[in-house]
Amino acid sequence: VAPTTPVCEVPSSAMTGTVVELSCKETEGSPPSEYQWYKNGVALLEKTGTSSARAINITYTMNKKSGTLLFNTVTKNDTGEYFCEASNGIGLSQKCSVKRMQV
Repeated sequence: VAPTTPVCEVPSSAMTGTVVELSCKETEGSPPSEYQWYKNGVALLEKTGTSSARAINITYTMNKKSGTLLFNTVTKNDTGEYFCEASNGIGLSQKCSVKRMQV
C-alpha cells in the first residue's frame, strides 16, 4: 500500500540551546514508510560516522524509521523551512506541507 500524506509536527519557534524534536508520521503505508526530512528544500543527511558529521557540523539526529528529527541544542542556523517525505517503495512518495521554524 502506498503511503498517505504524512503529518508533520514542526514547532513554529524555538529558543536557542533547547532540545527540539520534529516528527513525521503516516499510518497507511505497507510496508511501513521511511521518512526523509528536508530543510529549505534540501535533503538532510543522516548522521552516520561522527567524524564526517562533525566536519559538516550536523547538530541533529534523523531517524528515518520513526520519522523524528531531533536537535539536541538548536542554533539560529537551524531556522528554516522544514518538511518531510514518506516513502515505502510503493506508489509515489508523499510530502507534508512546509513549515517554518524560527529559532
